[in-house]
Amino acid sequence: MTASVPDGFRQGYARILEWVVSALVIALAVEVTAGVVFRFIGHSLDWYDELASVMLAWLTFYGAALASLKRAHIGCPELVDALPWRWRRAVGILVQLLVIAFFVLLGSVGAWIMPVLATDAMTSLPQVPMSVVQSVIPISSVLIIVAEGLHLIDLLGRSEPAPTAAPAVSEALQ
Repeated sequence: MTASVPDGFRQGYARILEWVVSALVIALAVEVTAGVVFRFIGHSLDWYDELASVMLAWLTFYGAALASLKRAHIGCPELVDALPWRWRRAVGILVQLLVIAFFVLLGSVGAWIMPVLATDAMTSLPQVPMSVVQSVIPISSVLIIVAEGLHLIDLLGRSEPAPTAAPAVSEALQ
């Protein structure tokens, strides 16, 4: 018996992350374009550089959550794939547990530091508290934990290797 996460949940989760990442890309592009235009006409925006840096950091963290869900992050799949299935599964489970532990720690420290930063604000936008800026750390940590947890559930529920799509692709080409 194999236990797995319903495809609908995974697809919905991916769609939400894609919308967040897309919105951040568009907002960053608009903000940088506006900054360049205003600088070109001689009326530089005071807040443009700092906000672009924050938006790029947010894009990086939320993009990492999306990459984690799509299994598109950095890894050594060739090395792991060379192992027999039983070892591959064991290594995969261990790696997932280590990654989840890291993001539990990162998210916990991020949540712990937020009240400390509540009295600080962005330099060019003093109405924006640094706790809002840094909220990306615990939020994205939770998003990555969910993504990695989905993969861990798949690994735990699978007793044999997942079928590959290679034969179907080669048959379709003939």
